[in-house]
Amino acid sequence: MGALLATSTLMLSVYTIVETTNYGWTSAHTVSFGAAALALLLAFVARQAKAAHPLLPLRVFRSRNVWGAMGIQALMVAGMFSFQFLCVLYLQKVLGFDETHTGLGIFPVSVAIGAMSLGLSPKLIARFGPRAVLLPGLSLITAGLAALGRVPAGGIYVVDVLPALLPLGIGFGLAMPSLATLAMSAATPQDSGIASGMFNTMQQIGSVFGLAILSTLAASHTDALLAGGASTTSALTGGYHLAFRIGSGLVTVALLLAATLLRSPATAQRPAAEKEPVAESATR
Repeated sequence: MGALLATSTLMLSVYTIVETTNYGWTSAHTVSFGAAALALLLAFVARQAKAAHPLLPLRVFRSRNVWGAMGIQALMVAGMFSFQFLCVLYLQKVLGFDETHTGLGIFPVSVAIGAMSLGLSPKLIARFGPRAVLLPGLSLITAGLAALGRVPAGGIYVVDVLPALLPLGIGFGLAMPSLATLAMSAATPQDSGIASGMFNTMQQIGSVFGLAILSTLAASHTDALLAGGASTTSALTGGYHLAFRIGSGLVTVALLLAATLLRSPATAQRPAAEKEPVAESATR
């Protein structure tokens, strides 16, 4: 029952968002289906609170670091999807890139994420703590998305696009390992598997809602610009600008939440070598 309620909530929510292009955000259709999705979500929570063997034990969310990291991750991924989907469309439909050149154009982001995640991020987290690494990572993502929100219709990849993509890759490579560390460090051994699964699930939820919301808003704004007499290229660019800026706003909210909600894990106990003098003095 819990899985059915969760799946139904997500499907109905995404359907409601996507259909706003046909019915509008304040229409009876949108409001009624949105209310139904909210009712399903509340039913899921109620079911998890009462079930003997819940799909998602609510005790997992007693830790501020756990639910805070998951919420921040959802916002971050939702914002990043304005890049992953719409930047590809910008390269193809506005700059005229083919599939090969589009893939090569996005490739630096993957390289930066891999280099940060596998190389520098673990060392920085061990040295400064995950929260101290997360904040500049989110700041870089915010800056990169804001820069994409200003790319011109006649942009040049090396001048206008690449300088925005590199902060996205570096920031995501810093932020994701930091969030995972914060979420898992606060989970009890009993709930570590559930917390890990929920952390991965929140990434998928953030991407689904981010894609649905941002692509819908971009398409609606593009249609409005076309109706106002703008050229196809200018209208598409304007729609992408709106999505990138909203994505930057989502990550900005994530940054503010990270700065106010999250706390670095408690420092480990001092090494035994540091404790020996105290023990020796106590025996004398």
